[in-house]
Amino acid sequence: MKSSTVFLPPLQSAKVLNQLRERIRYLHYSIRTEDVYVYWVRLFIRFHGLRHPSTMGGAEVEAFLSWLANTRRVAASTHKQALSALLFFYGKVLGMDLPWMKEIGRPRTKQRLPVVLSPDEVARLLCFLEDEHRLFAQLLYGTGMRINEGLQLRVKDVDFERSGIVLHEAI
Repeated sequence: MKSSTVFLPPLQSAKVLNQLRERIRYLHYSIRTEDVYVYWVRLFIRFHGLRHPSTMGGAEVEAFLSWLANTRRVAASTHKQALSALLFFYGKVLGMDLPWMKEIGRPRTKQRLPVVLSPDEVARLLCFLEDEHRLFAQLLYGTGMRINEGLQLRVKDVDFERSGIVLHEAI
């Protein structure tokens, strides 16, 4: 039976942010992830008056994340990014068990509904177009084709007997 824990070699650096960079590089994360994680951990440490993170726990992490959400009003994705950085730092760099992380609230992203036109609004829009432009717009709207697919359409691609259209190199 395989163990789910990955062996991580001991860290060589003395400073925690350098240890974070060392661990990220060992695990082959991108340089952009490294920069962002170091930013969030540095901000977390500064937020708590330069206290060492190993002396802090769930209450301090929760206070920091609440400050991000309430005072700085960061987006839900930014909040999750900061949380991920702290999870990585505590778990992979400090090697601390984080049972209190399960109780920390996570932001919910708002679901956005697509903005679509009603059939009546589409009919009114099509009235403003003339001749072949109207025909082309009706074809795209009625079939769901993309503009490039419609522009590449040839007469021989229209199958009148089967009421179908053959698309070439459709995306």
